[in-house]
Amino acid sequence: MASQIATKGALISEYPPTTQPRPEYFPRRNRIISGLSLGTLVVEAGEGSGALITVQLALEQNREVFAIPGSILSLASKGTNKLIQEGAKLVRETADILEELNLKSVSNQMEMKDAVPTTTEETLVLKNLKREPRHVDDICESSGLPTHVVSSSLTTLELKGLVKQVSSMNYALTCEEQEKYRYSIA
Repeated sequence: MASQIATKGALISEYPPTTQPRPEYFPRRNRIISGLSLGTLVVEAGEGSGALITVQLALEQNREVFAIPGSILSLASKGTNKLIQEGAKLVRETADILEELNLKSVSNQMEMKDAVPTTTEETLVLKNLKREPRHVDDICESSGLPTHVVSSSLTTLELKGLVKQVSSMNYALTCEEQEKYRYSIA
């Protein structure tokens, strides 16, 4: 597994490659993991769990600590519930972590990157749209594209989340963010 990680990513260890794993090495490994991370998320942890050692290391490194709450009847949730009681950020969904780490905008930017128009026709259709709805015929006229090209481009752009159909045959940009992109026709 180390070879696969080394060829496809990073392998970080304080021990030589031939060192066999041993339980006493785990806290040192977890110190590295928490140090490389912005925060530590604990999904389950009993009262004496090794995950709580990682939490302590993360706190010493000024990292955020997150925990998913569990049933008060579950032994595997005693540690996570106590962490929340002591001030760990309660996590219900990934957005909770992104918000706490101020990474919401990064997530939005990544989504927008995937949504950027990929064809000249899509770019041209977007240039002819605003936040106010426009009829398909008006878009065809101003873009110079045939109806079937505009219709298929609008469908694709709607799937990408860049435009929305607001009424029959009327489309608009979904939000102001899209207007910030510069579309170039090759």
